[in-house]
Amino acid sequence: MAGVRKQLEKRLKLLEQRLQQENPLLKDAVRSFRKLDRVAYRLGLLAPGESYATQISWWPLVSVLGTFSAGKSTFINHFLGASLQATGNQAVDDKFTVICYSAEDEPRTLPGIALDADPRFPFYQMSEELEKVAKGEGANVDAYLQMKTCHSDELCGKILIDSPGFDADAQRTSTLRMTDYIIGLSDLVLVFFDARRPEPGAMQDTLTHLVAETIGRRDSIKFLYILNQIDTTAREDNPEEVVGSWQRAIAHEGLTAGKFYTIYNPDAAVPIENEALRERFESKRNVELDEIHDRIRKVSVERAYRIIAELEKTCHEIEEHKVPRLRQLMARWGRGVLWRDLLLAVVVLGGLLAASVAAGYWNGLQFSAPWLEMLLASPRRIAVTALGVVLAAAGLHFIARAWSASSVMRYIRRTMTPGIEREGYLRALRKNTRFWRSIFEANPAGWTKRTRRQLMTLVAEADRFVQSLNDRFADPSGRRAEETQQASFAVNDDEMVESARNETTAETSTA
Repeated sequence: MAGVRKQLEKRLKLLEQRLQQENPLLKDAVRSFRKLDRVAYRLGLLAPGESYATQISWWPLVSVLGTFSAGKSTFINHFLGASLQATGNQAVDDKFTVICYSAEDEPRTLPGIALDADPRFPFYQMSEELEKVAKGEGANVDAYLQMKTCHSDELCGKILIDSPGFDADAQRTSTLRMTDYIIGLSDLVLVFFDARRPEPGAMQDTLTHLVAETIGRRDSIKFLYILNQIDTTAREDNPEEVVGSWQRAIAHEGLTAGKFYTIYNPDAAVPIENEALRERFESKRNVELDEIHDRIRKVSVERAYRIIAELEKTCHEIEEHKVPRLRQLMARWGRGVLWRDLLLAVVVLGGLLAASVAAGYWNGLQFSAPWLEMLLASPRRIAVTALGVVLAAAGLHFIARAWSASSVMRYIRRTMTPGIEREGYLRALRKNTRFWRSIFEANPAGWTKRTRRQLMTLVAEADRFVQSLNDRFADPSGRRAEETQQASFAVNDDEMVESARNETTAETSTA
């Protein structure tokens, strides 16, 4: 246990050192996450070696999702200005590729373990997540992940993730699990569809996962839906119908608002012979590509807001969702204990009654056991017997407590998906069902007025962080512009005074 804590401490120290140089405000956010961890430790929602700070990505992260041959890799190559990703009409890459900056001109491809073992990157310890999905797959992490480096200025300070096509991967369950994981980490998610497929309804499963299951998210603004390779429709008499069919398919999944882009890659475009048509397509493409590229370049700003929002969201989630959920589980456990106490009491008393009847201790409704008079004649024997009855009742009660706790744990495993959150509830339930905890206790272990005040303080800290970010990136009052202008005037005035002084000196010398 001490080794796990030491490893976590080392990881957070490295994170703070990097953020100190890059963004000191986020270094303070790491410390706020540590305070939040201590609250979760007391509640049992986190294990000693876990931290909320390690469950989010501190890198600005852009993920590119979609079907195979939708032009994801071609788009990435065009954005980077380098032929990094293999392209083609078939599934050319069946791995998640994490792309990051390198000062070396020569790109490198590194195995999945480079990501699985490095806490600075997304997919850290992904082998453990894969193992939960499919037994034995954790050892095959290199079959799912790879890292590529590229000397492109566009990559400075950010990471891109290129995903395998949904309909190209035989290991679909694991792929979807990892896709959900990177969606949660990402600051921007580009969802690509292929305009050359005239029947979007044929890929209903993919549409459901990429659209229907994302639009209800609180961070749905980070999703951009892109119909790529729209240049192939230029030869059609009615290209608008192709776009319309896709828009209807996506709207059918619930996406009726937000930006829907239609683009194509200038490096791999189908020649459009009609000059007027070509200019119209190119003009629209350039506008929308510029807008998408601009969103990618701004992820560093969005990353800072995302992390602070995650801090505040987790605070509210603990108080408004997890603690009430724990209360419900504790109440379920308490009711189960009472019912099992009654059941065990009925079974034991029924067994004793049946045994006494079989032994002939009853004369009608009168109990006349031969040892009863001896027992009543000795106060010491009465005390020992009473103590034995109390201990037996206590033993039955603790059997009922353990039985009920096991039942509630099975309920948690049955109703929640595997993961950190489910393990947290199981751990918290074990903490709340220890032998000294009353079944009538209303509040979970670790939930006190002091704990609530700590969460309120952390929410206030998050608000101050947001205000600091606003002061850095916005100036609604115009004061900063005014101060800059005044400073500029002051500099100009000084220059004019100095110029006049120099002219006077020159005139005096001439005279």
